[in-house]
Amino acid sequence: MENRRKNKWYLFIIVGFLIFVGLFFALVGENSVLAVHDNLDLFIPQYKMMKDTGSFFTAKADIPFLGGLSRDYLPSVFNLYTLVFVILPEYPAYIVCYILKIVIAVAGAVLLAKDVFKEDFAKYEPIIYLSGFAYGIINFFPNFGIAFASIPILLFIVHRIVKKPSFAFYIALFVYPFISYFSYFGIFFIGYLCVYFIYRWIKDRKFSLSLFMIIPVLSLGYAAFEYRLFKTMLFSDIVSIRATMIQASLSGKDILSAIYEGFAVGDMHTESLQLYFVMPVCLFYFLIQTIIYIKNKETKKIFTDCYNGILLFIVFNSLVYGIFNWKPFRDFLEMLLPPLKGFEFSRTQFTNPFLWYLAFFIVLKRIYDIFPRLKWAANLMILLAIGILLAGPTRYNDLFHTAYDQYHRVASGQPTNNLTYKEFYSTDLFDKAKEDIDYKGEWAVAYGFYPATLEYNGISTLDGYLGYYSQNYKDEFRKIIAPALERVPESKEYFDNWGARCYTYSGNYSTNINADRVYDIDEEDLYMDIDAFKNLGGRYIFARMKITNSDEVGIEEIGEYTDTYSPYRLYLYMAK
Repeated sequence: MENRRKNKWYLFIIVGFLIFVGLFFALVGENSVLAVHDNLDLFIPQYKMMKDTGSFFTAKADIPFLGGLSRDYLPSVFNLYTLVFVILPEYPAYIVCYILKIVIAVAGAVLLAKDVFKEDFAKYEPIIYLSGFAYGIINFFPNFGIAFASIPILLFIVHRIVKKPSFAFYIALFVYPFISYFSYFGIFFIGYLCVYFIYRWIKDRKFSLSLFMIIPVLSLGYAAFEYRLFKTMLFSDIVSIRATMIQASLSGKDILSAIYEGFAVGDMHTESLQLYFVMPVCLFYFLIQTIIYIKNKETKKIFTDCYNGILLFIVFNSLVYGIFNWKPFRDFLEMLLPPLKGFEFSRTQFTNPFLWYLAFFIVLKRIYDIFPRLKWAANLMILLAIGILLAGPTRYNDLFHTAYDQYHRVASGQPTNNLTYKEFYSTDLFDKAKEDIDYKGEWAVAYGFYPATLEYNGISTLDGYLGYYSQNYKDEFRKIIAPALERVPESKEYFDNWGARCYTYSGNYSTNINADRVYDIDEEDLYMDIDAFKNLGGRYIFARMKITNSDEVGIEEIGEYTDTYSPYRLYLYMAK
């Protein structure tokens, strides 16, 4: 029994980490420092608004932000990540989803490996579990972390169908979108599977119905589980902001730089840190293995080695990521697929983290096979990769940033400059203001705050953040902020060319919004068309600084609010 426990040392690492993370975030609670960008300022308030309005499952409902937005524009309820938020309060749901992401990645790696290696699974068990764990702890874009982690499960299902088709696995394939996301992965998975089907048809000189059926079954699964997305994207006659978004067309040098970024670094949503260890190991192995093939006059293996195929796949994804920044290429895609105008095809590189860690696993496996006495070295290599991921201060490494904040509080007696979850939303502070005015859902905007802070606190906002909403509403809201945009060219270009952050803008700075504890703006003039604000139903302005020209603009100050546990100073104004 003792030997068996020693042989499962890697499970102690994984289970021990999951227990530690659960206890750590439970003890720290809402004093955790969680990523704000595309997280606390985007999805968390959306789930909170759906919960507050009881509209998770509602067929037709308007969500109280961006002037009243259709429920169809928000995440599907038929998704594991969303359902956790249906069941639990927002903070616990967020932490549970983080743990689920890791569990799903490990489970997928194990299922796939068992199906591929069969009786040899036990031989590679330590690096299989730890590779799945390494992939699971990559700090992906949180709202889609489970979708990232689920890729091995899709490969497992497809592998089983290719080997031995069965009704049960076609059902599993249809249900798979429950843990995935079409716009980030589904559209590309379907494309890759089409290419694979055609390749097998040519190679085998035989039409495989079972392989072909994977494509419509998975497509129907995505359409069923994300029917709201498909309805708004394909069957709505509303012109969205995607139609007018303008992306820069980079120079040749900048495109090459973007290709390198996609290959070695990834974008802000996929910082898998392969650059610091995994990639050098993989490229060094590729070089040595290629030299061996050439030396042994086995050059054909260079083109048939699955490892090289994985690296080629990474290169392809990175090329698309870079070339998508070239306008003629985007125009060509939009001509082929008009409904997807404005779609980010550069997301092909979202599969690169999985491919890098799969390639790294193959290197470790071959060390196991060729140098069995060096298994310890392979185990040490995967542990080093795990350590780099845990210690890397990437944008979405909530564990690192929270741990550092807690350490800083103990060491210096002061918190870091980052706001905690509790501070970011400051519910007690906003409750005071709402109680003062007997708030009953009147439309408001945030000024100096993220609109998400108001939305989380049950305040209906004319402003908001969403990558897909009506162009007509953007045009109407622009009338409110036109005076500020005309004074700051950077803000004008940012809003007119993109517009997903439909915010109030400063007429004095490129931005007056941040998630920092230290806020340097005590007061400033407001540049806003209050008549346009009132025409959209606006009544209140929640500002983080004192507005010095309130009479001139046409607003009156109602109150100034502070709270012991909030770093904010809130100034509340009402349109006259």
